[in-house]
Amino acid sequence: MLEYINKFERGVYYILMILLAGVIFFGVIELVAILFHALVSDLSYRLANHEILQVFGYFLLILIGIELLETIKVYLLKNEIHVEIIVLVAIIAVARKIILLDPFAEGGEFLNSGAMIALGAVIISLAASYYLIRKTSPQ
Repeated sequence: MLEYINKFERGVYYILMILLAGVIFFGVIELVAILFHALVSDLSYRLANHEILQVFGYFLLILIGIELLETIKVYLLKNEIHVEIIVLVAIIAVARKIILLDPFAEGGEFLNSGAMIALGAVIISLAASYYLIRKTSPQ
């Protein structure tokens, strides 16, 4: 019975990998389309601030997807979850959040000191955990 459950679990992981690869593929196409449209629509071939933030957001989202794909791949190959990769995905996700914060946005997210302190604490915690994982893991 346990063997069937393991086969089912592996099948689900393969399906997730295929779906995630598709999402990443279409995300890259969307990023290229956004970049092309932003550069071609304006004759000066420059990007505005909000367009740069949008491109960075898509870029980092694709990076998060690639790291998640790597996590699934490593799990299928070695049957173990690498905490280091999970922490890297979290660091990229929080960095994406910080990069996309626009302090001058109208009606957007309100940047208060409590939220900024919390984001700083999360970054410091993730960086410290990544450092400790790297330091204690055998090379």
